[in-house]
Amino acid sequence: MALARAILGELEYESQSTVRMLERVPGDKLDWTPHAKSMTLGRLAWHLAGIPERVAHFLSSGTFDLSAARPPQTKEGTPADIVGEFRRNVETITQLIGAMDDEAMKAPFSLTRNRETLRTMPMAAMIRSILLNHSYHHRGQLSVYLRLLDVPVPATYGTSADEMG
Repeated sequence: MALARAILGELEYESQSTVRMLERVPGDKLDWTPHAKSMTLGRLAWHLAGIPERVAHFLSSGTFDLSAARPPQTKEGTPADIVGEFRRNVETITQLIGAMDDEAMKAPFSLTRNRETLRTMPMAAMIRSILLNHSYHHRGQLSVYLRLLDVPVPATYGTSADEMG
């Protein structure tokens, strides 16, 4: 349980920053994109909200075939819907991880492409890489989108230039 507790502590802490970031998404700018190769703001926000759900699926399957990976679909809904989705998904993944003992955290997880194994790692490493690090990456992107839209960026670590008095 030590492995799960460490991950859950970080997930709880970091999820608070992610919620604050998602709460700032302007509903009238969901179709905005900073570049032709970039996701729209709405797609990025929904993707970030859906990462815990995807990891829940990975925990049950023990594998992910990259040939089935597709860009996230943009869902319909408001920023409040996105925040709600994220919170529900975090609650689900928290319960799943919380039920894992150290042996389950060490069980193998495989990334494949067309049934060929590309990499095998412990479940804990997959959780760290995809649930945590991947989320931080997209949360960082979201902070840049907000800055470019002149939306006040909330503090993530320490203070934010937009929240300093």
